[in-house]
Amino acid sequence: MTPTYSELFRVFGRIGLLSFGGPAAQIALMHRELVEERDWLNEDGFLRALSLCMLLPGPEAMQLATYAGWRLRGTAGGLLAGALFVVPGALIIALLVWLYAIFGDLPLVQGAFLGIKAAVIVIVLQALKKVSSKALTSPSAWVLAGLAFLAIFALNLPFPLIIAAAALWGWLSATETDVKDVPPPHNARPLRTILVWGTLWLVPLVMLSLTGQTLLADIGWFFAKLAVVTFGGAYAVLAYMTQTVVGDYQWMTTSQMIDALGLAETTPGPLILVTQFVAMLTGYLQSGPGMAIAAGIVALWATFTPCFLWIFLAGPYLEQISSRPRLSAALSAITAAVVGVILNLSVWFALHVWFSSVRVVGSGPVAIPLPDLSTLDVRAAILTLLAAVLMLGLKQGMSMTLAVGAGVSTIWTLIST
Repeated sequence: MTPTYSELFRVFGRIGLLSFGGPAAQIALMHRELVEERDWLNEDGFLRALSLCMLLPGPEAMQLATYAGWRLRGTAGGLLAGALFVVPGALIIALLVWLYAIFGDLPLVQGAFLGIKAAVIVIVLQALKKVSSKALTSPSAWVLAGLAFLAIFALNLPFPLIIAAAALWGWLSATETDVKDVPPPHNARPLRTILVWGTLWLVPLVMLSLTGQTLLADIGWFFAKLAVVTFGGAYAVLAYMTQTVVGDYQWMTTSQMIDALGLAETTPGPLILVTQFVAMLTGYLQSGPGMAIAAGIVALWATFTPCFLWIFLAGPYLEQISSRPRLSAALSAITAAVVGVILNLSVWFALHVWFSSVRVVGSGPVAIPLPDLSTLDVRAAILTLLAAVLMLGLKQGMSMTLAVGAGVSTIWTLIST
């Protein structure tokens, strides 16, 4: 039975409001709503759609929602389902940016954020554990992960280059055996899809550049490029994002970047909404509330418009794509490399949360960040241990761990002042 638009709005609106806890929890929620309770998708179709979304750049849970809406009600259904997955979290992010910009410098607020930052370290480690258990299933996968870690940690190579190299290696190392003969879809219009959605995505960014909106254009083009290389989830590109936002553009500090991730973890919707937080805070810091709103809209447009492009382009070819061993091998190689990238992110976070001074040592292409051990923040280390006990030992959820970390750190700040 084909659902009505009102049914689609109600179900995907509920999914968008309840989609806390990262991709795994979001995908489980959609499985319950779409497969178990309503039979809108069958089990095989849901799993093949999930495999397709994992092959594509961008947030896989949001793209899975978009695919489900497209499968049920065409392009309009895909737009509705995808938008409803993002909008609730985007509205909350906008509110959090405003609160952070006004109150973020207060000592008590800074104390609370120390607990959040400590929890973020453990959250990233937990993500690393989950990804590595699925990705590192062969000696070659371990080697790829190790090389990816060294490439970004010691050589500071850009994330897109690491992903491209891993995909190429996976593609070349596989053989096209047992390829199913799947006929092409009759209703696919790939050139039209690329033209329409490529124009919608990029023309506004071109107009920003042509009209001299330098900051908005820089934000738009950077997050558009990020949208193309976001394989392996938001954690995989956070190091690259931080490298560019903090190091190259100098839009914000390392501490503010970690705060952004911590707050993005508390909202429903995809974690990649951290791009909206970064853009809005950048706009606010440079030109005030008006620029913050404009920057947030540009970041959302640049980040999520291509998600619709990928789904509407690849959706009709789901059967053909799922039958290609080389694509599967390329994805597996990318996922293995992502493990190394996320490990780098966790080390980077730990260094900058635990130590107030981190210097870079090395020569030539090698540049390794090393902390000044005398600047260790004992409180940050203890809060990280508390978060590890809660999440990894007592199996508490992300929201509970963030709340306890912020609360304990705030009380500690009150007592020590």
